[in-house]
Amino acid sequence: MNKRTSASPLQVTYIGGPTVIIEIDGLKLMTDPTLDPQGTSFVLNERVTETKLTGPAIMPEGPVDIVLLSHDQHFDNLDGNGRSYLKEVRTTLTTKSGAGRLNGNSVGLAPGESLVFSTPGGSSLEITATPARHGPAGVEKLTGDVIGFHLRVSGNHSFEIYITGDTVYYHGVEELARHINPAYVFIFAGAARPRGPFNVTMGTNDALDTAYVFPSSKLIPLHAEGWSHYTEHNSNLIEAFNILGIAEQLMLLKPGVRTSLTI
Repeated sequence: MNKRTSASPLQVTYIGGPTVIIEIDGLKLMTDPTLDPQGTSFVLNERVTETKLTGPAIMPEGPVDIVLLSHDQHFDNLDGNGRSYLKEVRTTLTTKSGAGRLNGNSVGLAPGESLVFSTPGGSSLEITATPARHGPAGVEKLTGDVIGFHLRVSGNHSFEIYITGDTVYYHGVEELARHINPAYVFIFAGAARPRGPFNVTMGTNDALDTAYVFPSSKLIPLHAEGWSHYTEHNSNLIEAFNILGIAEQLMLLKPGVRTSLTI
């Protein structure tokens, strides 16, 4: 983690939960907007009510250019204020089914589909939807469609970023690792268990497996703090990575602090 410099083409600001602002060569992106205050709750099903334990570290200053929304159907990835915020941004990239529900500025992508954007600094940004599975095999009928995002920057600076979205580690992630080489992998962690005795986001084992298939990448955890249904947190990741001797692969962001990343 480095101090901000004007020359850096990549800055990130962690908001909380799954939400981070990523600035690439002057272009602003945000992952899954969760902007409601602490204490907000919603009923997931007849047995489960999820509660937001921590509000946003900071609120965004105006709209971003692009929202990278892994899915729209769960409140811990798109809450009330986050849904309103989507109306202000230029483009929202999400699942095909999600774009149909959200309408407006939303564009649906299936895994493997890409769009290319130009940054204010003159770089080219290719955004490709990546496969994701929001829990164990067969969970799709409960959780619905989810995607992640692969970002490839070319121009004055060339680098890649991978944002997993809400997924566990499975063959789709393993296969993706054979084709991309991200400097940073933003993992949606927390071992969320909203429906039963199974994880629907990455636990420590999933994070370690992801680190193994991306050995040259720094892993930045999101979605591990701030909601009641997360059963593991950053402290668990730190302990696990230390035990396996790969602590240098894990990078924690300080909430609310704009941070330049080395590429």
